[in-house]
Amino acid sequence: MNLNQIIAPIETELDRFGDHFREDIKSKVAFVDLIARYIIKQKGKKIRPALVLLTAKACGEVNEHTYRGASLVEILHTATLIHDDVVDDADTRRGIASINAVWKNKIAVLMGDYMLAKGLLLSLDNDEFTFLKIMSDAVRRMSEAEILQIAKSRQLDIDEKTYFRIISDKTASLLSTCCQIGAASVTNDVAVREAMKEFGENVGIVFQIRDDLLDYVGRKSITGKPAGLDMKEKKLTLPLIHSISRAPGSQSRQVLRIIKNGASRKDLESVIEFAHEFGGIDYATRKAEEYSKKAMDALSILPSSDAKESLAGFVGYVLERAK
Repeated sequence: MNLNQIIAPIETELDRFGDHFREDIKSKVAFVDLIARYIIKQKGKKIRPALVLLTAKACGEVNEHTYRGASLVEILHTATLIHDDVVDDADTRRGIASINAVWKNKIAVLMGDYMLAKGLLLSLDNDEFTFLKIMSDAVRRMSEAEILQIAKSRQLDIDEKTYFRIISDKTASLLSTCCQIGAASVTNDVAVREAMKEFGENVGIVFQIRDDLLDYVGRKSITGKPAGLDMKEKKLTLPLIHSISRAPGSQSRQVLRIIKNGASRKDLESVIEFAHEFGGIDYATRKAEEYSKKAMDALSILPSSDAKESLAGFVGYVLERAK
């Protein structure tokens, strides 16, 4: 399944979501509203709101709660991206100039704060405290994981357990939140909600492992970053963590030195060869497959539907994607 096929069952709902999102981030302050409209121009794939809508449709009937949940996810996710761009000094976001590149860092930070407040108020004004609790916990997990990754990257001492904690909290938590909120918007069945939480968590782990693998196979990842960028940023990911644990100490130390000192193009090639030679690529691929099976198993609680098929198709899309 490609993305167009995956979102087919909720195409109408996704269009309606766009209207909700535009309305939910409006401001009476003209300059703030100008930036809010600029954010809407930064068209992403809308994977996260699509997951909210698909999960809701697979568990029941999409309703106003669902649209608010999808909007909450997109608003708070956008807030974190705006702040990330400031931290990373990024010039572009989704193909156009980032907010910090156009209006400088101070405006970008304040706009991220504005989006965060809008998301919180969207839930509070509609008494959707369950959504707020789920989303706030995800933001906490994401923030803690980002800080942990920065600290560990400086020391270059990430082991496999720490790696999985980081990707679970940094990436999988948000996809898990999307599926939880989608289910919570249409059903009170605790078992179904928990299964959808597990589905999102597992597919999020697959998403990140696959993204990390793409860093070693010479293609651009879904985030648009060049192959090898994680190594240039001194981030140890699963293919390298596993290879370092299996290689002779002298070779492992040499690879760590290369990453610590900033890898050149030639150095990157030798590190990629190292990850192949000591089984890191194959191991990470197997791990992604294991978690994709867990995600598929979580769907078994749902009745057959086009939306359920799309959720299953999303697992395959994430596992097999080449960009």
